[in-house]
Amino acid sequence: MSERGRVAVFVGPGRPFELREYPLPDPGPGEIVVRIRQANICGSDVHLWRGEMERMGRLPPTVLGHEATGVVVKLGPGAEIDSSGVALQEGDRLVWAYYVPCGQCPVCLRGEVHACATSLVTVHRPCELPPHFVGGFGDYYVVRAQQVRFRAPTELRDEELAGANCALAQVLFGFKRVGLQWGESVVIQGAGGLGLYAVAVAKDLGASPIIVIDASLHRLRFAQLLGADAAISLQEQPDPRSRTAEVHRLTGGWGADVVVEVAGLPDPYPEGIRMLARGGRYLALGSVVPGKTFAADPSLLIGPNRTIFGVSLYPPRSLLEAVRFLQRGRDRYPFHQLAAHVFPLEELDKAFATAATASAGKDLYTRVGVRPQGQESYS
Repeated sequence: MSERGRVAVFVGPGRPFELREYPLPDPGPGEIVVRIRQANICGSDVHLWRGEMERMGRLPPTVLGHEATGVVVKLGPGAEIDSSGVALQEGDRLVWAYYVPCGQCPVCLRGEVHACATSLVTVHRPCELPPHFVGGFGDYYVVRAQQVRFRAPTELRDEELAGANCALAQVLFGFKRVGLQWGESVVIQGAGGLGLYAVAVAKDLGASPIIVIDASLHRLRFAQLLGADAAISLQEQPDPRSRTAEVHRLTGGWGADVVVEVAGLPDPYPEGIRMLARGGRYLALGSVVPGKTFAADPSLLIGPNRTIFGVSLYPPRSLLEAVRFLQRGRDRYPFHQLAAHVFPLEELDKAFATAATASAGKDLYTRVGVRPQGQESYS
């Protein structure tokens, strides 16, 4: 292909993104060239931007942005059908799993590709080498042959679809891992993007009551709009013992069957474990920064038979379930408002600064979107 496109290159923590232009490659067997419609700034992107993920190894120069959706520009040989057997053609909108498992290690061979040690390593690749378009913060993205991909329903908006392949798919899989049952109580620690998706999914699964904890009153109100039964403000109840007592009161004195950590920090873990009922399950989704720890009291797990589940990524089917969940719930849940603030690619530095403020609970936004110039939202 003779066309060229831009990417916003991450060259290191604390440094401005560099807009670079590369030739658009012809897709190889099984590959798809996608024009990005919208890419969201995930919390893990913010951690990388701040320099908090250096233990993952040397990343730059690369292109960040994995929570994205786009339109098929060119199909490589053998890419004419998506991962569910649906025919693809140029102009179709697409969602894709952003990671690539090795397919050969013990966990892959037993079907747990989300736990593959190479999956996260495959997300951030050097952009100086072809195919160059290796992240969502650019005009284009090249979906590799090994990446799961699904054609998106035409009625879903870009703002709804962009979060499917990260936050929503992971929440759906997380609740499946802990075996959330109809009528069980749920506490959600954090009402950012993951937390708000968790409210809607828990509601859809019949959880009751659903209790959300956050510092932002705006986010707590949004959580109640999505189906939360109760909201606990960190500002109004700064004492962890008071918050724990409130959870026990709201759950009839028993504690919650499931507590979900999506705050992005280990600080809430001791509190969340104490909020659990006997036999309860703690779902750890958000605290991904290496080296950050919390003080653990094993007796709080052993005596009451509580369990911690760590969940990263998701099996391919969870992405298809995420798309279907969005389709089924679009009239019930205002998911398009989760990335209400959208920046052009040229203002990516400003977008990250806004996302960093939002992740600290000091802004109205739960997800910040980025859209290449000239791309209008599909609706």
